[in-house]
Amino acid sequence: MSGRDTNFYYSFLVLPADQRRAIVAVWDFCRAVDDAVDEMAPLAGPCTEATRHAAACAELAKWRRELACCFGEGEPETEQGRSLRPCVAAFALPREAFSRVIDGVEMDLREQSYETFDALREYCLRVASAVGHICVAIFGCRDEAATRYATDLGIALQLTNIIRDLRDDLARGRLYLPLEDLARVNCPVDELRAGVVSPPVRALLAYECGRARGFYRSAEQVLKSTDRRRLVAARIMGAIYFAILKRIERRGYDVFSEVVRVPRPRRAAIAAGTWAKTLAGL
Repeated sequence: MSGRDTNFYYSFLVLPADQRRAIVAVWDFCRAVDDAVDEMAPLAGPCTEATRHAAACAELAKWRRELACCFGEGEPETEQGRSLRPCVAAFALPREAFSRVIDGVEMDLREQSYETFDALREYCLRVASAVGHICVAIFGCRDEAATRYATDLGIALQLTNIIRDLRDDLARGRLYLPLEDLARVNCPVDELRAGVVSPPVRALLAYECGRARGFYRSAEQVLKSTDRRRLVAARIMGAIYFAILKRIERRGYDVFSEVVRVPRPRRAAIAAGTWAKTLAGL
């Protein structure tokens, strides 16, 4: 989620300076929350599953306190909190959305897999769509259509991440793809762990890519023409991630041999093209 991640860098370039600073502050705060679970510092004492879980819970509690400070209930203690606090007032950022992000990261401490898409959708709403709701507030869009756009685009982006990062998540003991989908195409979990694009794996990933495409499509359909320019940064982000999805499809759904990425020149071209089309009203 980092604002300095190159997948987001090109979308931030089109923003006014004050919005760019606010977006980076939000991304850095959310990245730090995510790292509280996924990138914990080595523990001083014995490292067991129980001690790691307790340490992660303590870290998330710290970030909940830091969030409260960002909204005026004390002084922030972290660099991320101090950067975020002035943005909260300047853009009237929604506190509940930040809380949902922390709730979503906390789900990774409880859930190693998801039985149904409805359960996975709730996770996506928290870790991705909630960030989108914060961003559209920074962009100056608060109507229902913009909120729906952020919701559906957030799900699309997170599903793309889940498909792209399948190998690494499995190595961490996590499987985000709904188990009901594996059963639907008769794809055992061990088939995924084998890291080979067998017919059942291909069928599963084709189905998941189709689902992600549906959310990209619904996001664009709900977006009002009057919001397109203000939300151009989000549209650039969506276009870059949609390009990742298409690359996965063109590779025959091989997400095991390497992480599928869009080269930097192509990302820059996507950003420029999306910006030009937005200016032209297309």
